[in-house]
Amino acid sequence: QLQLVESGGGSVQPGGSLKLSCTASEFTLNAHNVAWFRQAPGQEREAVSCITSPGTRTNYVDSVKGRFAISRDIINHAVNLQMNNLKPEDTAVYYCASTSVEFFGTNCLVLPYTNWGQGTRVTVSS
Repeated sequence: QLQLVESGGGSVQPGGSLKLSCTASEFTLNAHNVAWFRQAPGQEREAVSCITSPGTRTNYVDSVKGRFAISRDIINHAVNLQMNNLKPEDTAVYYCASTSVEFFGTNCLVLPYTNWGQGTRVTVSS
């Protein structure tokens, strides 16, 4: 299992924006399928968004469609999650995950992600 590192969490008011970033210290994310998950207090972990390698497909959970955007920063070997129009229900610890398993199908959210980060906290509150 390889370690990922998330950054960019914080506290914002409803309607605000945050950008999360995911990198890896021992390998390049450019060759991996990458996903963002989140876990709110007392709730199960939820897959939020994913991007395939080399980035030809992205998927989003319905609750964030139109507000979140996942993208690759090839030069910096990172995967970013731009979160706009944040709502209190987006409050959670956000984790990035990756897998080198080859993607087939239509939804990369269901891939078996095996490499995880420690998480970054996002709080949306007025």
